Amino acid sequence: MLTYKVLMFAGLADACGSNSLEVHLGPASSVAALVIAAKELCPALAKQTFRVAVNSCYVEESAQLPDHAEVAFIPPVSGG
Repeated sequence: MLTYKVLMFAGLADACGSNSLEVHLGPASSVAALVIAAKELCPALAKQTFRVAVNSCYVEESAQLPDHAEVAFIPPVSGG
């Protein structure tokens, strides 16, 4: 079992009441499995829109999670 620390920012952190979650998954898990597990830990994430970044790069949910990866849920951002 691997533990991934998922960093969350802005409204995502507010929705979960924390700026991070610890998600436990088996080896060779996908990003989709991590998202499902995170939503089970914090059901408020189900109503949020976000992208997943692994090791500072945006990834698709079909991607495999490397062991000891840095994971972040990034809400939509806008700028001027």
